[in-house]
Amino acid sequence: MGLLNSVSFQRLQGGIDAAYKRQNVLANNVANEDTPNFKRSDVSFESFLQQQESGIKPTLNAKVTDSRHFQFGTNTIVPAAVVSTDETTSMNNNENNVDVEREMALSAENQLRYSSYVEQINSQISMMRAVIQGG
Repeated sequence: MGLLNSVSFQRLQGGIDAAYKRQNVLANNVANEDTPNFKRSDVSFESFLQQQESGIKPTLNAKVTDSRHFQFGTNTIVPAAVVSTDETTSMNNNENNVDVEREMALSAENQLRYSSYVEQINSQISMMRAVIQGG
């Protein structure tokens, strides 16, 4: 196992990928603010990760045929970001459901989340560097 292949590092990478995908989706929502019948989309990642960490959502396990076999395969899966479209609501006369102010607020939240992930990765790399260099 490499230093950068740890589960926590992979989860941070998944978070950065989800934030990137979310920013593209939010930008697409804003760009289609006036498009008739356009429905906004959103990206889910953190809720899936939280469900996985709390054990609510089952994870894939290795198949065991004997009670003496080792269990493995849990807690190593990083969920993928999922894009979902809200088809049920509309708020404009053209059946569009994009609220630009909400999209901008979500974009600001996403930028903070992205910065947090990058800061955590930089912190982990700094700790690894300190260990390798001996302090």
